[in-house]
Amino acid sequence: MHKFEADLQAVYEEMVEWRRYLHRHPELSYQEVETAKFVANYLRSWGIEVRTGVGGNGVVGLLRGGSAGPTVALRADMDALPIQDEKTDCAYGSTRAGIMHACGHDAHTSTLLAIAKVTSARREELTGNLVFLFQHAEEISPGGAHSMIEAGALESVDAVYGVHLWTPFPVGHVYTRPGAFMAAPDEFAIRIQGKGGHGGLPHQTVDSVYIASQLVVNLQGIVSRQVDPIESCVVSVGAIHGGTSFNVIAESCVLSGTVRTFNPSLREEVRARIERITHATCEMSQASYELDYKLGYPTVVNDAQEALRFTKVGTAIFGEDRVHESPPIMAGEDFSYYLQHKPGCFMFVGAGNVERGIVHPHHHPKFDIDEASMLNAANLLIGMALDYMANN
Repeated sequence: MHKFEADLQAVYEEMVEWRRYLHRHPELSYQEVETAKFVANYLRSWGIEVRTGVGGNGVVGLLRGGSAGPTVALRADMDALPIQDEKTDCAYGSTRAGIMHACGHDAHTSTLLAIAKVTSARREELTGNLVFLFQHAEEISPGGAHSMIEAGALESVDAVYGVHLWTPFPVGHVYTRPGAFMAAPDEFAIRIQGKGGHGGLPHQTVDSVYIASQLVVNLQGIVSRQVDPIESCVVSVGAIHGGTSFNVIAESCVLSGTVRTFNPSLREEVRARIERITHATCEMSQASYELDYKLGYPTVVNDAQEALRFTKVGTAIFGEDRVHESPPIMAGEDFSYYLQHKPGCFMFVGAGNVERGIVHPHHHPKFDIDEASMLNAANLLIGMALDYMANN
């Protein structure tokens, strides 16, 4: 273990209180004003140097250790999602209609606050400095990481670590992998412009819904027939909007979806194929179209040496049987931007508990975590920072 283990255990109940307060008072991406104040006030009360408004609503805390050494950054995200909280029997459910912490960012923030509190009380024992990155807007591209980096959040930082509490993995277990870990998430919207008319006279129309239906099927051929089966790739159409009545041919129809890849060249190839397939499908039926394609976050690529550190530190804290190499995850994360600038590692900490009914996936209206996972996450993050300081 490490020298702050007992300290973290001592503040566990406070960590839970912070998490439940934030869960009751969620704020959407780019709107985390009160959450940022909540964080900054605590950091200042512990004598930590604080910068606010970093790249937006970001908060950066600097804790100077008692002796010279490396500077290690630890990151937590703060934003919630536009989802109605359906945990009706939960005492700490969201009080804000249509907004909830459905991805665990409230717990990430509380975990990092706990680390800040215990290390600030014994700062003279640190051989180096800690930087606490409380990041806004992880959920919506272009995200908060990029703007915080541009505002100097990583200046003088030698390594950076982050965790994500993850309910598909059981509490008590930790996961990561070297190299490409989480996918690059891109998004697209296609507006098909046809010619509307009477549902009984389809020959006088250009049916945008019919064309959109063909396009959905054709786009699925990218992965199934045009991408090397060894490569990981997802093309998903998540929404179709068109038409107003059962007996009216829709003049326009909009479909939107996402692309997930790990390979940068494949990422560009899929984008080009979507353009060609959309053009050909619409041209075949004499429709026009507009394609809006947005590149999202880069792939999360963990430093190989830092992934080895995770195995070493994780085994010391949790035991060999609870430390795992994760499969690649097709979700995206703007932690990837930090890793483009500094060596580091992004790690998953199990937060699910089947026995307690904590089984709902992320972004689900009944999402919750086993709060014991926060203590595990705090121990892992501190362990990574201390090991880096001791060996660099």
